Amino acid sequence: MTSETNFSGTTVDDAEVARFSAMAAEWWSPTGKFRPLHKFNPTRIRYIREKLIEHYGLDAKSQHPLKGLRVLDIGCGGGLLCEPLHRMGAEVVGLDASETNIGIAATHAAETNLDIDYRATTAESLASEGAQFDVVLTMEVVEHVSNIELFMQASASMVKPGGLMFVATLNRTLKSYALAIVGAEYILRWLPVGTHQWEKFVTPNELERALSPSGVTVREKVGVTFNPLTDKWSRSKDLDVNYMFLCDRQ
Repeated sequence: MTSETNFSGTTVDDAEVARFSAMAAEWWSPTGKFRPLHKFNPTRIRYIREKLIEHYGLDAKSQHPLKGLRVLDIGCGGGLLCEPLHRMGAEVVGLDASETNIGIAATHAAETNLDIDYRATTAESLASEGAQFDVVLTMEVVEHVSNIELFMQASASMVKPGGLMFVATLNRTLKSYALAIVGAEYILRWLPVGTHQWEKFVTPNELERALSPSGVTVREKVGVTFNPLTDKWSRSKDLDVNYMFLCDRQ
C-alpha cells in the first residue's frame, strides 16, 4: 500500500495519553514507574534484532546490523526502543500521541547525540500521508488505544511490501489479570495502580482479526514470561499474559 489513504476516526484514548504523560519524567529511570519496561526491553530488542537480521539477510556481527532500514516505533513513549535500534544503525521515526512523551524522548536523544525523528502525532494521521517503512513496531501500545481495528489498519498500512511488523500486547485472561494487574500493580507495586485496564487487553484471536483486512500476514506468535527467581524476562510458548506477533507484507 503506497498511495495515500484517509483513515477517518481516531485511535487516541485521551485518558491513557494523560496517564502516561503524567509519568513521562520517569521514562529513563530504571528504578522508577517504568522499571518493568526497562527489565522487559532487552528481550524484545533481541527478538526484533534477530528477526530483522534473519528476514533481511543482514550481518549479525556488524556493529550497525540494521543500517539501511527505516523503522517506525508507534507509541514510542520516552524512546526506550528507538534509541537502541538507532544505535544498531536504523533510521528511526518515533511516534507518540503524547507531546510530553515526545519532549522527553527528544531531549534524551539530544543529550546522547542521537538523530531520531520524534513526532507527536497518531498512527492514522501519519498513515494518511502515505508514509512507508521497512519495519513498523506497535509494542505495548495496542491495549491503550480507543479503536484497535483502526489502529491496526493504519499501522499495518505503513509496512512496505516485503517489510515486517511487530506487535506486542497483553492477553485478556484470568492469568493476565492475576499477574499484570493484581500482582504487578497492587502487590509488587511495579506499576502505578490503574496503569492497565484488563478489559482493554487483547486476545491473540482478536488481534489476528483486527489485522486480517490489513494485508499483512501473521508469521509467528511468541509469549514473553517473567522468572521471579532470576528477575528476568524471556521468550516462551506461553501466550497467556505478554505476547508478540511477527507479521510481514508480501
